[in-house]
Amino acid sequence: MKKKHTLSALVENKFGVLARVAGMLSGRGFNIETLNVGPTHDPAYSRITATVVADDAALDRCVKALDKLINVITVQDFSREQVDHVARELILVKVKSDRKSRSELIEMASLFRAKVVDVAHDSLVIEFTGGESKITAFLDLIAPFGILESARTGAVALSRGRKKEVR
Repeated sequence: MKKKHTLSALVENKFGVLARVAGMLSGRGFNIETLNVGPTHDPAYSRITATVVADDAALDRCVKALDKLINVITVQDFSREQVDHVARELILVKVKSDRKSRSELIEMASLFRAKVVDVAHDSLVIEFTGGESKITAFLDLIAPFGILESARTGAVALSRGRKKEVR
């Protein structure tokens, strides 16, 4: 049975690593639903977080292949039940707004701890960070006002608690 998996790879911060990781995933037939990459607290390393839909057996083979790539330090599948983790997404959404609806939209945003980051005569831009289901609930709530544009990061994730540094 296929399900969504959140993979996190700690990689050396070098030219071409992202291309090799993405190429390996697509070369094995995985559709990358979301992909994030950014530096870590140590400038020598970056973290690549990808969400893919796959069955467990195929994903196990994929994780092993990723782990063998040059410049990949560690790979984790955060979707496994034994991996306790925190995952968040960021979305910027532009919503139709006039004088009548503006205060209602601002109130809805504050209920979700979202921030209004831009106000125009005919729209608001709202920034929201949370889990996938919370973002979906927020979007469902504001959809009747008219979503004009959105940009969504996809998941970034870290394991909970203290663990040994892998280098």
